[in-house]
Amino acid sequence: METTTIDARGLSCPQPVVETKRVLDKISGGRVEVLVDTVTSRENVLRFGANKGWKGSFEPEGAGFKVVLEK
Repeated sequence: METTTIDARGLSCPQPVVETKRVLDKISGGRVEVLVDTVTSRENVLRFGANKGWKGSFEPEGAGFKVVLEK
Protein backbone atom coordinates (compact mmCIF):
# COMPACT_ATOMS: atom_id res chain seq x y z
CA MET A 1 0.00 0.00 0.00
CA GLU A 2 1.37 3.38 -0.97
CA THR A 3 1.79 5.90 1.84
CA THR A 4 1.41 9.64 1.34
CA THR A 5 2.93 11.87 4.03
CA ILE A 6 1.74 15.40 4.75
CA ASP A 7 3.95 17.55 6.97
CA ALA A 8 1.51 19.98 8.57
CA ARG A 9 3.70 20.78 11.58
CA GLY A 10 3.78 24.47 12.37
CA LEU A 11 0.54 25.14 10.48
CA SER A 12 -2.38 26.56 12.41
CA CYS A 13 -5.93 25.34 11.93
CA PRO A 14 -7.59 24.93 9.58
CA GLN A 15 -4.48 24.50 7.39
CA PRO A 16 -3.70 20.87 8.38
CA VAL A 17 -7.27 19.88 7.43
CA VAL A 18 -7.04 21.85 4.16
CA GLU A 19 -3.79 20.05 3.27
CA THR A 20 -5.34 16.68 4.18
CA LYS A 21 -8.44 17.42 2.09
CA ARG A 22 -6.25 18.28 -0.90
CA VAL A 23 -4.66 14.81 -0.76
CA LEU A 24 -7.81 12.81 0.07
CA ASP A 25 -9.68 14.43 -2.83
CA LYS A 26 -7.09 12.95 -5.23
CA ILE A 27 -7.10 9.34 -4.00
CA SER A 28 -9.77 6.72 -3.34
CA GLY A 29 -7.83 4.69 -0.79
CA GLY A 30 -4.46 3.87 0.71
CA ARG A 31 -2.57 5.24 3.69
CA VAL A 32 -2.07 8.91 4.49
CA GLU A 33 0.17 10.06 7.35
CA VAL A 34 -0.34 13.61 8.56
CA LEU A 35 2.32 15.09 10.86
CA VAL A 36 0.86 17.69 13.23
CA ASP A 37 2.10 19.39 16.37
CA THR A 38 -1.07 20.19 18.32
CA VAL A 39 -3.89 18.17 19.85
CA THR A 40 -6.41 20.43 18.11
CA SER A 41 -4.90 19.71 14.68
CA ARG A 42 -4.77 15.99 15.50
CA GLU A 43 -8.44 15.89 16.46
CA ASN A 44 -9.55 18.01 13.49
CA VAL A 45 -7.68 15.81 10.98
CA LEU A 46 -9.05 12.63 12.60
CA ARG A 47 -12.60 14.02 12.51
CA PHE A 48 -12.26 15.14 8.89
CA GLY A 49 -10.92 11.73 7.84
CA ALA A 50 -13.74 9.90 9.63
CA ASN A 51 -16.32 12.13 7.94
CA LYS A 52 -14.82 11.11 4.58
CA GLY A 53 -14.95 7.39 5.44
CA TRP A 54 -11.28 6.91 6.43
CA LYS A 55 -10.21 4.90 9.49
CA GLY A 56 -8.04 7.08 11.69
CA SER A 57 -5.47 6.52 14.41
CA PHE A 58 -2.50 8.43 15.78
CA GLU A 59 0.80 7.94 17.55
CA PRO A 60 3.28 10.30 19.19
CA GLU A 61 5.85 11.65 16.74
CA GLY A 62 8.59 13.80 18.25
CA ALA A 63 6.93 16.78 19.92
CA GLY A 64 3.71 16.18 17.99
CA PHE A 65 1.66 13.39 16.45
CA LYS A 66 1.47 11.25 13.35
CA VAL A 67 -2.16 10.87 12.32
CA VAL A 68 -2.69 7.80 10.13
CA LEU A 69 -5.72 7.63 7.83
CA GLU A 70 -6.40 4.37 5.99
CA LYS A 71 -9.05 3.20 3.58
